[in-house]
Amino acid sequence: MSVSPETVWASSDKELQSLLESGVLLPKTKKVKFYTPSFAYHKTSPNRLSQAKFPTISITGKECALDCKHCEGKVLDNMYPAKTPRQLFELAQKLKHDGSVGCLVSGGCLPNGSVPLKRFIPTLQRIKREVGLTIIVHTGIINADTAKALKDAEIDTALIDIIGSDSTIKQICKMDATIHDYEKSLRSLQEAELNFVPHIIVGLHNGRLAGELQALRMVSKHPPSALVIISLMPIRGTEMENILPPSPIDIARVVTTARVMFPELPLALGCMRPKGKHRAETDVLVLKAGVEAIAFPSEEAMEYAEANGFESSFSPYCCSQIYLETTLRSISK
Repeated sequence: MSVSPETVWASSDKELQSLLESGVLLPKTKKVKFYTPSFAYHKTSPNRLSQAKFPTISITGKECALDCKHCEGKVLDNMYPAKTPRQLFELAQKLKHDGSVGCLVSGGCLPNGSVPLKRFIPTLQRIKREVGLTIIVHTGIINADTAKALKDAEIDTALIDIIGSDSTIKQICKMDATIHDYEKSLRSLQEAELNFVPHIIVGLHNGRLAGELQALRMVSKHPPSALVIISLMPIRGTEMENILPPSPIDIARVVTTARVMFPELPLALGCMRPKGKHRAETDVLVLKAGVEAIAFPSEEAMEYAEANGFESSFSPYCCSQIYLETTLRSISK
């Protein structure tokens, strides 16, 4: 592929649209997996999936030491609380009994941007061995010791949001950290030989692109199992509730840059992104950019995939697991 990541990033919206329409980013065999891990399912889908197959658990309940402008801890409200190791194990047993196939273990952050996982790690290992759930852990900023402990506990995948702008870290996330802390986290995950999947948040800096290209460059130094692109989705009741989210073409710009930068890496559009017409337009654009997975796809995305010869399938797992189901891509020339 002759186009470079820098060329994609610097292109006009019209030029980017033309590139997407050309089809050069698509593999010879077009495949996409649609993920619906929890809380919702598509009534019109030929492959209906039950709810709460892959729920999210907060090990801090609704508590978070940070006061990020875009979140203010409100994303924790929709998670199952489990604030002690015993509560976590008992919840895992109940989820398994109720039909869950796995769970995402997350929670609020400490002031340094890490999720307080340490005392829960032995329980995570017990859940893996005795309950049999797939376990994905959202780590936040992480050190080498914790990464190794997660590896020893046999967790399936670690997720980490990567921010490529110091000003975004300080102004939006209100953290006393820098991009170097995220680079160290990537190195720790890689050296622990964990399966890890970075998430790049488009438009986190008040809806504008700022640091996403740098975040992709940081990821390129520590090759992950897969990469997920998500987007700012203004949350009611936060400082940023009235901020306009990044446009579909801006999200597509980040996705396309990632596709060009990582031509063989499994690439997914994650669940966090605006809904409605915005989502419908975004989903179709990223299909043209060559993603292998979309979480909670719009009906328009599914219709586009069917009409344009994509082999599509559905999964109740987290879209970060796309690396388990994707072989190396063969790009059409």
